[in-house]
Amino acid sequence: MSIDEPARLTIYLCDSARFHHKPLSDVIVHRAREAGLAGATVFRGIEGFGRAGDIHTTRILDVSDHLPIAVALIDDESRLRDFVDRNADCLDNRLVTLERLEVPELPQSASADR
Repeated sequence: MSIDEPARLTIYLCDSARFHHKPLSDVIVHRAREAGLAGATVFRGIEGFGRAGDIHTTRILDVSDHLPIAVALIDDESRLRDFVDRNADCLDNRLVTLERLEVPELPQSASADR
């Protein structure tokens, strides 16, 4: 797949975020696949804080919900902007960032034939 203007859309959530009783990260990934985006990955954080300033962590003594999650989507910048517009219903009040990417060409090597 060729991406002319590669970009990464990152949506920051907590693991307890839901949309129609489903984990919001799952909803976003499934919608991204249905939209034909190039890729999606969900990253689980081990510690973080948001607007309220409360720190949430995975440390064994601190049992916590609301752990940080980031959903990263990769595709053309215009397709990602369109994805945000079409999915405003589940992205409302979420921190969403869009970054242009440089994807370097990797040199071909003999080990690539494996």
